[in-house]
Amino acid sequence: MTRRARLVTLLAGVVLLCSVAFASVLHAAGRAGERDRARSGGPSVAAGAVRLDAPGTMVFRNMAWGPHRDELVSVAAGDPGGPRAAAPPRCLRFHAAAGVGVCLRKVDGALGESYFASILDARLRALRDYPLAGVPSRTRVAPSGHLAAWTVFAGGDSYAGGDFSTRTSIVDTRTGALTASLEGYAIVKDGRRYHSADVNLWGVTFADDRRFYATLATKGRTYLVRGDIAARTVTTVRANVECPSLSPDGTRLVFKKRVAGLSPDEPWRLYALDLASMRETPLAEGRSVDDQVVWADARTVVYGLAGDFGADLWSVPADGSGAPTRVAGAALNPAYIG
Repeated sequence: MTRRARLVTLLAGVVLLCSVAFASVLHAAGRAGERDRARSGGPSVAAGAVRLDAPGTMVFRNMAWGPHRDELVSVAAGDPGGPRAAAPPRCLRFHAAAGVGVCLRKVDGALGESYFASILDARLRALRDYPLAGVPSRTRVAPSGHLAAWTVFAGGDSYAGGDFSTRTSIVDTRTGALTASLEGYAIVKDGRRYHSADVNLWGVTFADDRRFYATLATKGRTYLVRGDIAARTVTTVRANVECPSLSPDGTRLVFKKRVAGLSPDEPWRLYALDLASMRETPLAEGRSVDDQVVWADARTVVYGLAGDFGADLWSVPADGSGAPTRVAGAALNPAYIG
């Protein structure tokens, strides 16, 4: 073979290898694009205006993959699966009422992760920030917007087992005055003052600017407690109640209840409690719900369950009738703006 022939053969081989490599790159890029499209094939999300005082809207944490994941999004309350307008901040937990919001958020720093509670105004501007003592778990704003509460895991990371500790705080959103831990409140259990080192309190739901309900855990049992902010007391009301959520008219609670015989990893079912008669009614949701429900209106509650993007929102009637309905995919922590 002549030198010229060898050179032509070498060049042909190089061209062939480059063509194969280029085709492989295109194939890989195509497959990656398919995966990205499949992963981002959720709801339509675009940057826009999000307000906490726009009647007829619903604001929640966006769980869809993409540049707006964990941001707050706004949709029409009548079309929760419709296009989403998204805006910062990014929240791990969120709630709002009366034009005031709370965003429990994570900050990555040189020394690791840290967590903060941000009080937001109606335009999502942070009015105050409070450092948190652990991983965010629950948050609620009072109907007036004057008070907010949040719970963090100070040790452990799940309510399903018994090896965890919580810290629940209440803040006056007008003055910034903070009660760092509800464990400083006096406990009245079964009509008597109660003291125990293992007490945990979490899942506040406000009745008004003085009264609230929450969960108390001690000695392996949980209790519904009624709190009095002015008196700095919590009083047990009923056993086996967790993460209560008070109805708009203040007459009923929906909560998660541990049911005997279920898996210790998925032990809960949703129940409604009539506060006048203390009669419990199981709701039509047959799955375990580890969430503090939100009342969409006087008849319906909304809650999060695992979904393709992390979580979806579901609803069920609060009177035990009907069946669960998926409200919105890739969504969590809704607030209905009246």
